[in-house]
Amino acid sequence: MKKKVLKVVKIGGKLIEDETKFSVFLDDFVALDGPKILVHGGGNLATEIAGKFGYKTQMFEGRRITDADSIKVITMVYGGFINKNIVAKLQGLQTNAIGLSGADGMSIVSKKRPVKEVDFGFVGDVEKVNSKFITSLLKQNITPVFSAISSTAEGLLLNTNGDSVAAEIAKAMSAIYETELYFCFEKKGVLANAEDDNSVIEEITSGKYQQLLLDKVISDGMLPKLHNCFQAVEGGVKNIFLGDFRLLKKESIYTKITN
Repeated sequence: MKKKVLKVVKIGGKLIEDETKFSVFLDDFVALDGPKILVHGGGNLATEIAGKFGYKTQMFEGRRITDADSIKVITMVYGGFINKNIVAKLQGLQTNAIGLSGADGMSIVSKKRPVKEVDFGFVGDVEKVNSKFITSLLKQNITPVFSAISSTAEGLLLNTNGDSVAAEIAKAMSAIYETELYFCFEKKGVLANAEDDNSVIEEITSGKYQQLLLDKVISDGMLPKLHNCFQAVEGGVKNIFLGDFRLLKKESIYTKITN
């Protein structure tokens, strides 16, 4: 029997902060046919709030270093304000949504990232996604909205890269559904020239990806995103798209990831 198509959509924090674009995105998300899952970021707001508390934000290769103070702020911002704001807006658009972190239903179990050349602190790498729990929500026509927070099996909350969360959910759910993964962020797609927003690379294969890395075309912020894309492709995700707030309708230029 042919699998249903499940769309896993990740929206970046910068789009969430732009009320006009965010509104367009939510309308398009609600209009998607079939089961869907939303994963959101919120790094900029977390950085802003952390600054008000006097906490300094540190990054390494596009990923946030999370100390004991930062995990408190991230939990408040990601799992609290941003997550519940999105859920409320979706309810207002007649889409029954539920806000989740990885701790809820043990839906995303992670391990604390080991210290190698960098100590990322309270940062998690996904080990397991509870696809049965997520499927039970989808079968009730409930749309899960995940913040970028996971949990260890022992109950420790961990900051987890939102792109990784989306990719791991899409991979796990591909055993049940035919999954498509969408990364919606502030750019029109993957750019050949970071200074030219119109220099979108429309298709990237695994071979082309390796060449882009060698040519140092990929900037820090895009490195983990594309790494997650190709892990997802290898993990069974059928289609992956990257683009701006209009991506879900595919009415503008975007990047497609292929094997």
